Amino acid sequence: MLRRSVERMAARKSARQYWRSLAWQLAVVAAALLVMAWMAVNAVESLQRQHIASGFDFLNETAGFGILQTSVHYTEESSYGRVLLIGIINTIIVAVISIVLATVLGFLIGIGRLSMNWLVSKVCAAYVETLRNIPLLLQILFWYFGVLEALPYPRNSVRVGEGLFILNNRGLYLPLLQSESGAWLVWGALTIGVAAALALRSWAVRKQMATGVRPATTGMVFGILLGLPALALAATGIPFSLNWPHLDGLNFDGGLHIFPELAALAVALATYTAAYIAETVRAGLQSVSRGQREAAAALGLKPSLAVRLVLIPQAMRVIVPPLASEYLSITKNSSLAIAIGYPELVSVFAGTVLNQTGQAIEVITITMGVYLALSLLTSLLMNWYNSAQAMRGE
Repeated sequence: MLRRSVERMAARKSARQYWRSLAWQLAVVAAALLVMAWMAVNAVESLQRQHIASGFDFLNETAGFGILQTSVHYTEESSYGRVLLIGIINTIIVAVISIVLATVLGFLIGIGRLSMNWLVSKVCAAYVETLRNIPLLLQILFWYFGVLEALPYPRNSVRVGEGLFILNNRGLYLPLLQSESGAWLVWGALTIGVAAALALRSWAVRKQMATGVRPATTGMVFGILLGLPALALAATGIPFSLNWPHLDGLNFDGGLHIFPELAALAVALATYTAAYIAETVRAGLQSVSRGQREAAAALGLKPSLAVRLVLIPQAMRVIVPPLASEYLSITKNSSLAIAIGYPELVSVFAGTVLNQTGQAIEVITITMGVYLALSLLTSLLMNWYNSAQAMRGE
């Protein structure tokens, strides 16, 4: 009887706590909504007093200015919406390039910090302590004004071959592979080959986990990756051509042109972030128990193989979460490109478009929304990879 009474009292107390907590949460949400509504009303009234239009119709208006680097068709007669698209694409381009370079460099330096070679270890340590303690903006300015601006003029370019590699203060010029009629078949065959190779590798890993023996799939993977595109090339007659850069007046024309603004920003972001990734990698490797190193040595694995096959796979569960934060930082830090004129999202949209239209609320809201979407997408991909690693480890 006493026990039932105690249980009823505990249940009533729990119910009161639940409803009290719910009431407080609803009150906080309501207060937040009221504050946001108050801010919105004040913003609209302020815009009306200043005779500034509101809404997103300005995205259809003519931009009237040129953009240095465009990955899609753009003229000065294009709309502000097209400017937004170009800013997003340029931001993604520099973010992806920087993430790839920073990851490769950061892993190499992080592994080098744990090297038994005294010189390699100290050089890597000096790199980390130097690069991460200099402001990123100064590094961007150094690469742009101190390195790339000091390169020779186009007529005195650094060349490898006639047009294989051309470097000057206008940027880097490389041959550009152009697709012709029937190229879609080759690209489709390559895509199918990559998907089949990944599926085959996944099957081999599952087979190894189940039986302890991994099937020999290297020859099959290379056969698929090379064979399918080769058959497509034979069927279409090599539907590709090379567009070579050539000197036309005072500058080069044709080929793939990598602008110095893009190069300076990507190099600065990659080298700066690599210092932080290196410390993350070093911490992850040190989290692996010493017994794993000794077991790898007992199996006769070389140090390089032990790191690649034993230590890094186990360290990834420690490395991936902070690595995702570094990737997010790269995307957000790309906004510093405004200092050197690279046309990313903040420079062309939150900068030029905002100054021309005066619609600060709409422009800043869109800009923040784009960065939020890119960050959430990056987090989603990294969380998916981390979950896949955890499942594989089990």
